[in-house]
Amino acid sequence: MASGQELRARREAVIQRHVDAENNHDIAGAVASFAQPRYDVPALGPAGQAPDAQAVQDLLGMVFAGFPDFHVALGPLHHADGAVFVEVQMTGTHQGMFAGMSPTGRQMDVRVGCLFEFDADHLVCERVYFDFATVLRQLGAMPAPEQQSP
Repeated sequence: MASGQELRARREAVIQRHVDAENNHDIAGAVASFAQPRYDVPALGPAGQAPDAQAVQDLLGMVFAGFPDFHVALGPLHHADGAVFVEVQMTGTHQGMFAGMSPTGRQMDVRVGCLFEFDADHLVCERVYFDFATVLRQLGAMPAPEQQSP
């Protein structure tokens, strides 16, 4: 049985491998970081529900095709009994189709909350929370709030 500190360290190592794989656009490596691959990205609606390895591959493929320079910068990690909450900064240039949107060439730079769910030190789901309206405004697909009419 691992001590609390050992378990935290193992979970952090899994998260680091996962994020490194995402930043290298290594879909197989990102999938391999899961014991049971599953993503839940509520902001993307049905496209953000990835309940198995193939769906996770498809979701990451869509992100990397839309943002060929996609990058995640880790911020603070907050540990809970069965999860680690991580604040990240997600950036990229919209150069391909993404969530039905044609490329705009504009930058996305958004703060994201990622809840990594664990069974012991085995990653079983990543839930990703962000303000999709902010991303749409940054990509030019939606006017800024002060530009919207009442």
